[in-house]
Amino acid sequence: MIALEPNQTYHIYNHANGDDNLFRNEENYAYFLKRYAHFICPIAKTYAYCLMPNHFHLLVKIRSEEEILIAFPSLNPQGFENLEGFSSMEKAISQQFSNFFNSYSKSFNKYYNRRGALFCQNFKRKPVQSDAYFTSVVQYIHRNPVHHGFCKNVEDWNWSSYHAILSNKKTLLEKDELIDWFGNTAHFVEAHAASDDFYAELAEDDFY
Repeated sequence: MIALEPNQTYHIYNHANGDDNLFRNEENYAYFLKRYAHFICPIAKTYAYCLMPNHFHLLVKIRSEEEILIAFPSLNPQGFENLEGFSSMEKAISQQFSNFFNSYSKSFNKYYNRRGALFCQNFKRKPVQSDAYFTSVVQYIHRNPVHHGFCKNVEDWNWSSYHAILSNKKTLLEKDELIDWFGNTAHFVEAHAASDDFYAELAEDDFY
């Protein structure tokens, strides 16, 4: 399993267990984002996300050790390596994601009188190690509902970061940084109106 390290960027994604859905109504989507803000925003900057009925995608950059220690002052950044070779810092970062998923799952199961695992075991993570790959992942995430047939146009899907990035409203997303990455708002929109050719480039990564 790939460790989540400070100052590194990752494409994180997961799928519902079996044939179930992660989200059954708009309240579920909103609650997922509320729990995300509580658990993940203290340890990671978020560039893009997309929530779909049976899976989700995130593009995040893990914060610096200094920022994480502010959120978790009792954490020992040096610590020791466990049997998997992860440091206490790396383990704490991964545990925060697990706490997030567990929190959502418990509430979901209680509300729907459901039992068992909601998410597939071990959420997937892919390091983003080049500028071109970063750009492609942003496009991939926002266009994923179109790719899967949930809508016809990227702007038609309500539960992605696409609208928040274009909005003037306050957001926890790194939208200014992302718009600057694409050059300006017009270029950002243009990049998302393009064809899905980049899907072929990313296919080998086994994304959903």
